[in-house]
Amino acid sequence: MLRTTSVITYYGRVRALDGVSLHVAPGEVVALLGANGAGKTTLVRTICGLNTAAHGEVVFRDRQITHLPAEKIVRLGISQVPEGRHLFGPLSVLDNLLLGAYSRRWADKRSNLDRDLAGIYELFPVLRERAGQPAATLSGGEQQMLAIARALIANPVLLLLDEPSMGIAPILARQIFTCISALRQRGVTILLAEQNARAALAICDRGYVLDTGKVVAEGTAEELMRDREVQRAYLGKGYREVWED
Repeated sequence: MLRTTSVITYYGRVRALDGVSLHVAPGEVVALLGANGAGKTTLVRTICGLNTAAHGEVVFRDRQITHLPAEKIVRLGISQVPEGRHLFGPLSVLDNLLLGAYSRRWADKRSNLDRDLAGIYELFPVLRERAGQPAATLSGGEQQMLAIARALIANPVLLLLDEPSMGIAPILARQIFTCISALRQRGVTILLAEQNARAALAICDRGYVLDTGKVVAEGTAEELMRDREVQRAYLGKGYREVWED
């Protein structure tokens, strides 16, 4: 479904991605792991057209999208949940969801939007309770649920999640990962960029580890969980305290 090949992306003169190649098959949940600054967000933004690849290619459903503008990529079926959520704080929860449906065809909006909203509320019941509430008044975990729901309402073929557990309490982070697992059961294809490797690999099929803009390891979730070198590369000197009980 998605393939990047030898992608190089710069921020000014800094090479943020240095020849990144990966693939995501239909129905897979694939983890993109790495420390802060490893290049995860840059890769997500490059796939979405928010950053421009200087070299390499991004192919989605056998179509070259490397240099397409972001709005066209959304219409092809890729939705992003950005790091930091970027909600419209003064607007209600419902209005944020409706804005997520902006890219859908008008006929589709009229016929299926109520059904899809019902599905969103089934997945995130708290959003139904908060539908008329300004998004800025939600808790951090509730805002993350809204950001995911806003992306889902566009009916994406591929969902990109960028650091969904960042900045929220551990108990709410567990709820977010439970919701991602539920999406997996529904057959949603997901690329999950996440620093919390243990939580991400627990719900993913495969994973890639980025370090300074390069893929330094890849494999099934089980392989990466057991690989001591991956543990060290990702977690540093204190990895045993985090990974081992």
